[in-house]
Amino acid sequence: MQLEGKLVVITGSGRGIGRAMAVAFAQKRANVALLDLNAADLDKTSAECQALGVQARTYLCNVSREDEVAATLDAVVTDFDRLDVMVNNAGITKDAMLVKVQDGKVVGKMSKDQWQAVIDVNLTGVFLGAREAAARMITLGNGGVIISTSSISRAGNMGQSNYSAAKAGVAAMTVVWAKELARYGIRAGAIAPGFTRTEILDAMKPEMIERALSAVPLKRMADPSEMAHAAIFIAENDFFSGRVIELDGAQRI
Repeated sequence: MQLEGKLVVITGSGRGIGRAMAVAFAQKRANVALLDLNAADLDKTSAECQALGVQARTYLCNVSREDEVAATLDAVVTDFDRLDVMVNNAGITKDAMLVKVQDGKVVGKMSKDQWQAVIDVNLTGVFLGAREAAARMITLGNGGVIISTSSISRAGNMGQSNYSAAKAGVAAMTVVWAKELARYGIRAGAIAPGFTRTEILDAMKPEMIERALSAVPLKRMADPSEMAHAAIFIAENDFFSGRVIELDGAQRI
């Protein structure tokens, strides 16, 4: 796909990997529709993209809400009259051990609220974004690409029952969609980031970061721009579909 003049929708584009993706697509002369829950963050991303000479519009959207996703994508199509690439990037974490044990006694559990919040955003949100984007791509008749963010944690990471389950589900759905949507000229791919330098790290203690880095053979974190580079590759390579690009610095969980 030649990206110049195309329309790319990116959820979770207010900061981090989402913002890096938005800027990368703008550098390719693609217009961007930016979705997030934080208006101030969206405005910053929009300004960076517009400075590159492309159209950028912002939309407040909770990706776990079916009605909001549908209404937002309707607004996007009305505003741009096209939809070429859908990037399902929005995600949250609410980590906890399945059960927490001290001195042989169970003193805590991952709550159902912790489980459900992550599943709602990281799995259901991806499903809703893909479904509504695919429906509109088919109606518009120009094909398209659906790109979703999985994670190295899809292999199973301690303290992340909810996150690992959701990210494994994203990888599986990507394969399903590639098979189902190929007949309409729609491809599907995913990116599985490893340890990446984003705002989430601001809440981590230095010793936690150092311990995490020790498990990465390349001995560094990824830059969000490196994840964005993979999204560009998926969008531009017309034979890429149904696969997950793992960007983890050779780390394995």
